[in-house]
Amino acid sequence: MREPASENNVPSLPPQSLLERVKDYGQEDVFALWDELSPEERDILVKDIESLDLPRVDRIIRCSFRSQGLPAAAIEPVPETNVSTVEKRTMEERERWWNMGLKAISDGKLGVILLSGGQGTRLGSSDPKGCFNIGLPSGKSLFQVQAERILCLQRLAAQSVNEGAASIPHIHWYIMTSPFTDEPTRKFFESHKYFGLEADQVTFFQQGTIPCVSTDGRFIMESPYRVAKSPDGNGGVYSALKSSKLLEDMATRGIKYLDCYGVDNALVRVGDPTFLGYFIDTGVAAAAKVVRKAYPQEKVGVFVRRGKGGPISVVEYSELDSSLASAINQETGRLRFCWSNVCLHMFTLDFLNQVANGLEKDSIYHLAEKHIPSIHGHTMGYKLEQFIFDAFPYAPSTALYEVLREEEFAPVKNANGSNFDTPDSARLLVLRLHTRWVVAAGGFLTHSVPLYATGVEVSPLCSYAGENLEAICRGRTFHAPCEIAF
Repeated sequence: MREPASENNVPSLPPQSLLERVKDYGQEDVFALWDELSPEERDILVKDIESLDLPRVDRIIRCSFRSQGLPAAAIEPVPETNVSTVEKRTMEERERWWNMGLKAISDGKLGVILLSGGQGTRLGSSDPKGCFNIGLPSGKSLFQVQAERILCLQRLAAQSVNEGAASIPHIHWYIMTSPFTDEPTRKFFESHKYFGLEADQVTFFQQGTIPCVSTDGRFIMESPYRVAKSPDGNGGVYSALKSSKLLEDMATRGIKYLDCYGVDNALVRVGDPTFLGYFIDTGVAAAAKVVRKAYPQEKVGVFVRRGKGGPISVVEYSELDSSLASAINQETGRLRFCWSNVCLHMFTLDFLNQVANGLEKDSIYHLAEKHIPSIHGHTMGYKLEQFIFDAFPYAPSTALYEVLREEEFAPVKNANGSNFDTPDSARLLVLRLHTRWVVAAGGFLTHSVPLYATGVEVSPLCSYAGENLEAICRGRTFHAPCEIAF
């Protein structure tokens, strides 16, 4: 049995100043098992408590608990004038936006933020999700596919301003990790030589963590000498950019626009020039790509307007009344609330500064009720999280840009064998889209398995969105599955 760690077995006390501080915030229970701890464990506990910004954490807990009981403003559909639908866009507009976007990229005005704090546990992997290989013919990881899209984009931007330009613009890539994914993500990039990118155009930064709390707002102890903590959600990107001074870094680099997306979308068009051009053209502070909700009960958040003439924001599927979820717009024949949030966003740098300050001041986090591992077994409590879409109510102006699901949204969330959003389903979406590109460019396919179950993969280094494939594909026959590269 472990001896109490104190001279002559007389229990010592926690540092008086620290004890008084935690008492001020009603969290003195963190020292409840102090007498049973070894000197090393006591040291760990003291450092763990000292690392917490107690006034900030207390403010977040109080504001978040208080906001839970407040009725949400009534919601209205997003006005059609705020949405660029696929059928409304002309070829001339798309071309003009594409060129505007490439010009902004060549001028160094675009930065890219990747949200990559999650592990692939639901995929059956402890590695960061971006390391995952979804089974494409090339065997590339999600990180590699996205890095190569950036390389392709840089080349297209250079060519757009000067055919055969000697100087290729760099798109700076800011990658948000978490304490669980930071080191393996850095090592993965280093071991793969940054997938062809320059090491100095990639910046890693960590999202924060926040203590898990009981239903009465007290810290849950993971062990007798450590507070249970969890990442602060993908919306933690705003405070992380602020605390790491990366907003200043972006300004120093001359970046004005930030493309922000989640790592687990195999079809993401990183830094999409057309979306960027549209964003610049409309002059809004924030924009999101949206897809039409497939059916009323689909488990996706939807964009809404909060209150009469209120801000555009997102309502999670679990918060949307079933009668509203099924309501039809009689003029369009679409669901009234049909614009799904798929975590593909564009922000101005000025707006990111505004959001980082506003969210910190308001201190409202979502309370996610979970079974949390603790010294008393699994305890029912709350994880506190912010979401990337929490930024939208702060926007003075917001635009939504519809994209086709089959072209830009292939989520990788669940292990193969699940009913949806698996590596297999994402791989097939990629192969089918790229097959359509190849056929449109004059190529032919042979296949020994049914075509619906296979296809070809076009390397991002060859084509960003199906362009410039005629020279590679016209008149040629490819045997699926295969990768088409230079």
